[in-house]
Amino acid sequence: MSLRLVTGPGYATWEELEAAASGCTACGLADHRTQVVFGVGRRDPQLMLIGEGPGAAEDRRGEPFVGRAGQLLTALLADIALRRDDVYIANVVKCRPPGNRDPAPEEIAACRPFLDAQVAFCAPRVIVTLGNVATRAVLGTREGITKVRGRSFPFPDDPAVTVIPTLHPAAVLRNGGGALAQVRADFVRIKRALAANAGGGPAPAGR
Repeated sequence: MSLRLVTGPGYATWEELEAAASGCTACGLADHRTQVVFGVGRRDPQLMLIGEGPGAAEDRRGEPFVGRAGQLLTALLADIALRRDDVYIANVVKCRPPGNRDPAPEEIAACRPFLDAQVAFCAPRVIVTLGNVATRAVLGTREGITKVRGRSFPFPDDPAVTVIPTLHPAAVLRNGGGALAQVRADFVRIKRALAANAGGGPAPAGR
């Protein structure tokens, strides 16, 4: 499988990519970070999960999804017999937005080459977008997560890859039982997509 980079320069190796991200000062988020939160997990995964941006715990640890939201994500993966080591986890932006606000469009654009390169290197069969920011960035949609979750979409740059939007774990923690039921249903969809795509079949678009 070959995923092209959407924007920005290519990188020859993971190490080159991570070094470029770690020294990036392309937007104002660099002024507020403790460290760059690049990504974690298996580098040739079937499944890649993309969140919004680091929170306070992630900024301290240098790893995405390590707070309460990360614990929930780990549990949701376990529900479909996966560990964090089995998948790759990244964020749209690699530095924490002040006050955990949504990243601004120019901040997303500045970080986009790094995300594109991560996707290209990982070459996953299924991409899960966690929340509004990640879903809009990956699918290029203006629709909110509540309108698109519960469905699957072809990845715009390689229709053989399935994109499954779901709620961000932090939103699930805020909103309680109904949201948890929705995200659990989405993870069942993820499990089915992984099984279907293991055979090299097309992405089950829009269902």
